[in-house]
Amino acid sequence: MDTAVAITIVMLVNLVLGLLAGFIMHRSDFCIAGMFRNFFFFRHTYMLKVLLLLVVTSMLIFELARRTDLLAIYPFPVLGSPSLANLIGGFLFGTGMVLAGGCVVGTLYKMGAGSVLSGVAFLGLIVGSGLYAEFHPLWKNFMIKTSFFQGQVTLSQILGLDPGLLVATVAAVAACFFYRWHKKGGWQRPSVVAGYLQPWRAAIYLAILGGLSYILIGMPFGISTAYAKVAAYLENLFFKDHVASLAFFNGIPLKYTVPLTGTYLEGGAGPRFDAIAAIQFPLIFGIISGSALSAILLREFKLYFKVPLKQYLSALAGGIILALAARMAPSCNVWHLMGGLPILAAQSILFLIGLIPGAWLGSLILSRVVLNEPLRCQEMKHE
Repeated sequence: MDTAVAITIVMLVNLVLGLLAGFIMHRSDFCIAGMFRNFFFFRHTYMLKVLLLLVVTSMLIFELARRTDLLAIYPFPVLGSPSLANLIGGFLFGTGMVLAGGCVVGTLYKMGAGSVLSGVAFLGLIVGSGLYAEFHPLWKNFMIKTSFFQGQVTLSQILGLDPGLLVATVAAVAACFFYRWHKKGGWQRPSVVAGYLQPWRAAIYLAILGGLSYILIGMPFGISTAYAKVAAYLENLFFKDHVASLAFFNGIPLKYTVPLTGTYLEGGAGPRFDAIAAIQFPLIFGIISGSALSAILLREFKLYFKVPLKQYLSALAGGIILALAARMAPSCNVWHLMGGLPILAAQSILFLIGLIPGAWLGSLILSRVVLNEPLRCQEMKHE
C-alpha cells in the first residue's frame, strides 16, 4: 500500500477512535485523576472499581485477540524491561495529575467541554515536555542503569508462564469481586443528569476502543509523545539549532509495521510529520472534539474560567510535572493502565505502584496548599 494512503487511513482510524473516546469520557466524567483524588479526599472507591473493570476487560480483550492471531505485535512497540525509572515516573505522574485536575487525556476532554483550567494544564504539558528534552540523556542513562530482567517485558515472560494463565487467574479473582458488587447494586450510580453514561458502561466501551486500537494500529491508546512533539515544533520556530542538538528530539523510538495497512512507519518526538504525528495528533483532536460534541448536544458547553488564581497555578504546575513524568516513566497513565497493565507489562506494574503514593501526595498538596482545607475536606458518605 502507498505510504501516503496508509498514513491517511491510520489518521482516520485514530480520529474516529478519539471522537468516540472523548464523547464517552465526557458523558461519564471518566477522569482517572479524579478516581484517585476522590479516594484520598473522601475514601470513595466506586471509580477505582470502575478502573479495575476497565483493566480486566482490556486484559480479556487483548488476550482473546492474541489467541485468535488478531494481534500482529505482542507485546506492543516501545515497551521495554522494567526500571526504577518507571516507579519514579509513576510517582511524579500521580502527583502531577491531581494538581493538574486531570491526566493527559482527562485534560483533553475537559478542555473540549470548555474548561479553561484544563487549557492551562494543557499548556503546562507542552512546557514540561520541552523541559524534559534538556536532560533526556541523563535520565535515559539512569533508566538503563537501573533496569532489570533484561529483555523481559511482561510478567509472563519473567515467570516463564503462558500469558493466558495469568490473565485467567486475575480475571477469576476480579470476577468474584465484580459479582459481589453487582449483588449489592454497587455498579449503578444514581444520576438525574440528562445523557449521563454509567461509568461501568464507559469502562467497557473504552476497553473495546483500546482493543480496536491495538488490533488495527498495533498499540493501545497513547498520546503523551505528541505533547513533546508540539513543544519541539514551537521551540523550533525560535531555537532551531538548539532543537537540532537535542538527542530527545532526534531519537526515533517507534519503528514498526502497522497491522491494518502492512506499512512500515517510524516516529519520534522531533518537529517532523511521522508515525507519532499520524497516530497521536488525530487521537488528541478526536478526544477534544468528541467531548465538545457531547457538551454541545447536552447544551452544557461553556467556557468556565471563574476559579481562584491558586487553582490556575496548580493546573500549570501539575501539567508541567505530568509532562516530565510521562517522559521519565516513560509514557502516561493511559498507555500504562489501559495498555501495559492489561498485558501485565512490568513497566506498567511499577508505574501503578508509584502512581498511588504520588496521587496521595498530590491530594495532600491540593487540599492543604491550593484549597486550604484538610485532606478529607468534606464529610460525604462513602461509595
